[in-house]
Amino acid sequence: MAAARPAARRSEAERATAAVPNKRADPAGRLAGAGIYVRLFARLIKFEHTIFALPFAYAGAFLAEARIPGFWAMLWITVAMVGARSLAMALNRLLDARIDALNPRTEGREIPSGRLSRAEVWVFAVLSLSVLVLATFQLPAITRYLWPLVVAPFVIYPFTKRWTWLCHLVLGATIGLGPVGAWVAVTGQVTWQPFLLGGAVALWIAGFDVIYACMDIEFDREHGIHSIPADFGLGAALWATRLCHLASLGLLAALGVVLARGPVFLVGVAVCGILLFYENWILRTRDLTKVDFAFQTMNSVVSVVFFVFTTVSVLVE
Repeated sequence: MAAARPAARRSEAERATAAVPNKRADPAGRLAGAGIYVRLFARLIKFEHTIFALPFAYAGAFLAEARIPGFWAMLWITVAMVGARSLAMALNRLLDARIDALNPRTEGREIPSGRLSRAEVWVFAVLSLSVLVLATFQLPAITRYLWPLVVAPFVIYPFTKRWTWLCHLVLGATIGLGPVGAWVAVTGQVTWQPFLLGGAVALWIAGFDVIYACMDIEFDREHGIHSIPADFGLGAALWATRLCHLASLGLLAALGVVLARGPVFLVGVAVCGILLFYENWILRTRDLTKVDFAFQTMNSVVSVVFFVFTTVSVLVE
């Protein structure tokens, strides 16, 4: 109930509500109000983090047939990825809203703060699912039957942190399925090779998520939320991340060998290895104030670097 909200949070929501112009007043007000909601939903799904997933999905599409697919295939792969990621983030925020409201680090998120209602986010989630399904009907027929397998981890992941520290791997799988889906969207069939890339992405994201969870160790322990940092400590978390990233690089190298990619691709994997080493080296002192730079900024660089080297490899080798 609104009366039970902390005063600080209620005032924040009231300020956000007050900031929305009167939509009936004039067309400019309606446009301004729409702009505010666009920004709220962009923040809800952290749209800027799409760069983590899209380059690997594109790389999967390029590697599937060792060429750059046509315009329409890439367009609909992009639409599917944006719809899937928007759905995943919306479901995560909805299913974690109660926990987010209790955590000082996340209580300012859109649902706990009251800037977006649950009903609004549910509508957004349904629309995102519709966009994903629409995209699958523009791609090979197999994709329209497989999309539920992609969506299932979106629903499962928020609950796994209530049960097990393996939640990091489940989160990784939700993003790792992206390049697998892009591969299937290009070839029209499911083979085992794209799962090397999907597994590499899953381990890369899982390693990042382990470190990200370090910022909530005390809260998670107090509220029974499971993670490697909360269950095993910061030292174990750092080593888990290193092992995940090492295994991720191993799968990328194996993918290059299996697909008989040339030296450009393998150099790209090596450069990604250097970047991942640097990420982990930054946090060797266990200074969590560096998490944003080490794992959000640098991870964007890693995904773009891998995509660039993959593209060059496809074009020249």
